Amino acid sequence: MTQSFKILPSQLDDIPALVKLVNSAYRGESSKKGWTTEADLLDGSRTDAASLTSIIQSTTDTILKCCDASDQIIACVYLQEQYKKIYLGMLTVAPELQAGGIGKSLLAAAEQYAIDHHAESILMTVISVRKELIEWYERRGYQRTGETKPFPHDPRFGIPKQELVFVVLDKKL
Repeated sequence: MTQSFKILPSQLDDIPALVKLVNSAYRGESSKKGWTTEADLLDGSRTDAASLTSIIQSTTDTILKCCDASDQIIACVYLQEQYKKIYLGMLTVAPELQAGGIGKSLLAAAEQYAIDHHAESILMTVISVRKELIEWYERRGYQRTGETKPFPHDPRFGIPKQELVFVVLDKKL
């Protein structure tokens, strides 16, 4: 069965659906239906309406949304323009739809967005203990830079259940 979906920039009226999608994919029991859950690593929410509003209203940030045939948002990715780079974060697919190719398609759209915005590479951070997720990105051409960053001690991003560190991944375009 071929799935039909479209990828386009999010608008302010998408925020409630985006908050619900992102939090359901990363935290709580619903996230455990997919393989990208952080529920065992972090408590709290992954995002909120204020954070997403700030992103959508920014001139350097965007959230690409992926909608199914009935215009329901089923996936999204955050992109931030930095000097000659695009920072990629919050790649999210609804837990029940994960492992079906939507994430790969959305990642390809993010990479095309970066190319269209004259970026030389895409940069991201992934929690170091998320081995399967790091490997997923590596299979798509992302490489560890050797750099690490501390996980922010800010409840807006979740409350760590253990000490967490980000590894930095990069892909040249």
